[in-house]
Amino acid sequence: MARKTVFIIFYCSILANTLFGHPDSLRSPNYKNRRLILGSSAVALTGGSLIYLSQAWYSQYNTGKFHFFDDNAEWQQMDKVGHFFTTYQTGRLMMSAFKWAGASKKQQLFIGGATGFAYMTVIEVLDGLSSGWGFSWGDELANTLGASTAILQEAFWHEQRIQFKFSYSQSGLAKYNPSLLGDQPSTQVLKDYNGQTYWMSINPSAFLHSPGKFPRWLSVAIGYGGRGMIGATNNNRVVEDKQGHVLTFTRERRAYLSLDVDLTRIRTKSKFLKSVFSLVNVLKFPAPTLQFGKGGVKGYFIYY
Repeated sequence: MARKTVFIIFYCSILANTLFGHPDSLRSPNYKNRRLILGSSAVALTGGSLIYLSQAWYSQYNTGKFHFFDDNAEWQQMDKVGHFFTTYQTGRLMMSAFKWAGASKKQQLFIGGATGFAYMTVIEVLDGLSSGWGFSWGDELANTLGASTAILQEAFWHEQRIQFKFSYSQSGLAKYNPSLLGDQPSTQVLKDYNGQTYWMSINPSAFLHSPGKFPRWLSVAIGYGGRGMIGATNNNRVVEDKQGHVLTFTRERRAYLSLDVDLTRIRTKSKFLKSVFSLVNVLKFPAPTLQFGKGGVKGYFIYY
């Protein structure tokens, strides 16, 4: 299922950059033009991506009766966290896009916020009709939780006080199964779950009655990651080093505690910079970090 996640994240990144990165749209004099840009961009990218999926992925497999596929035990659930992250970020960005386009609060929440969930549900249904895949309830639950988290925060707090972010560093394990984990750095960043870390970044100043007592841009981040995963559910694959010695890898979960920077809370009058900060804020800021795993507690001066 990693290949599907790769494409979804790529699609969401392109959609967000199209909506926010167009310099003319940021200077648009009225909401009518902005809504036209928003609608046409979303329709074109969504339609084009689904056509691509149909030809590049699903055409390789027979289309048959709708069926389910249980992948909940795979990858230490890192793929599920990835689904949560993707729908959360898409909901967050699209709610901002709908606000920029002059939509009502209800439209921002229930249309913009649910965009990622709707798109990924369509993908899941297509999976369910393909013999090579299958509809995953675990993926769909993660999609639901991700979109709901973005929508509920916007509805009750009118801001994202708890944000979810991503970081990556090469694990060195992809070379032992490049077909699944990626055969080059550009694909490993999205396919090698061993190198990925997902973060829940909490902004303390947003919860304080006197926010001036704590830097408004500084957050506390709790991370989750996995390691030692050569295969989806087990490491039965035989791996040897250059000397012919069989290598073994211990699958484990890891937790992290770190600091983070919330770029959306940095004050600037530039609309362009605000848009850039909103997009870049999907990434965790490198900072000192504590790691908790099977090997005990380990500290990093800078972790990403």
